[in-house]
Amino acid sequence: MKDQTQTLELDLRSLVGVKNGFTQSERIAYLKRFGKHSQSFSTLQPDMQYFDMAEVGYVAYMRKWGMTFVLSDPVCDPANFDVLLSAFMKKFPSASFIQVSPDVARLLHEKHSLYATQFGSEMRIDLSKWSLSGKKKQVIRTAINQANAQNVEIRETFSDDHRREISEAWIKTRKCKSNEIRFLIRPMNMEYRENERRFYAYQDGKPVGFIYFDPIYKDNKIISYVPNISRANADFKQGLFYPIMAHAMQVFKEEGVPFLDLGLIPLYFTEKDEKGESSLLKWMEKKTFEHGNFLYNWKGLSFTKSRFRGEVETTYNCHSRVLPLLEFIAAFRLTRLI
Repeated sequence: MKDQTQTLELDLRSLVGVKNGFTQSERIAYLKRFGKHSQSFSTLQPDMQYFDMAEVGYVAYMRKWGMTFVLSDPVCDPANFDVLLSAFMKKFPSASFIQVSPDVARLLHEKHSLYATQFGSEMRIDLSKWSLSGKKKQVIRTAINQANAQNVEIRETFSDDHRREISEAWIKTRKCKSNEIRFLIRPMNMEYRENERRFYAYQDGKPVGFIYFDPIYKDNKIISYVPNISRANADFKQGLFYPIMAHAMQVFKEEGVPFLDLGLIPLYFTEKDEKGESSLLKWMEKKTFEHGNFLYNWKGLSFTKSRFRGEVETTYNCHSRVLPLLEFIAAFRLTRLI
């Protein structure tokens, strides 16, 4: 009887959500308890909107051209995914969900009849087993050796050491030069930065690159970090991403942090169609990966992250139409890829 009463209370709350929404501190409290998705920290980025449910958690989303785009899994106890998503779908029945886990994708497909199409992959590294040995990691070792030969020193700092200068030079070398990507990558200028970690590369004392790591939480403990923002001087043939990453991973390992997440590898997924997928959208994503490198360096990113040899999990887009062409374009606009 008690379980039935609790379920009824949740169902009643799901009809209205939270009248005035959570405060920032309340939302942060949910993040620290349930923010185990690689994008949970990014749900607190500027311009995000929220669907809050008292004593449960929140869904983070943005809107573009009248359409609703949800980022990552709901920030709540997985046992409450169903009640929170059901409430959200009542308000936004045509919402699209970007970069959600297999469990959330399955729920949205089976209960809400959304398509659940592979969007890419995420990768997690068990730091207790991490080492630089192995044939696939040769490119990482080569980059580290080059950095050492060029007198590059890597250290953690809490300053914004020439970050804007480095970023402006870096972005000129990118496929997308007009704006920093948002939504899928949270911006550097983010008000909430608690437990963010910053590692800089210095050459002869001058900062030449950096990576900002965001925390991933479970039960009020940091269980992992994810590199969400990286910038570097383009003069280094092998790049600075690998040396900075290897240094930071060793620091986290020594601190006893269990994992390191590499975050999204967009459009990197299996060829085999899964139950609930839109074959048309998947075909469009494949074509984007094969021929859309002028928009974003999809292939380079997948190669770079694959060198770390982590455990791979598929991530999904969930959508209501078999071919969400307008949503596809709107999402590119929302993220500033076009």
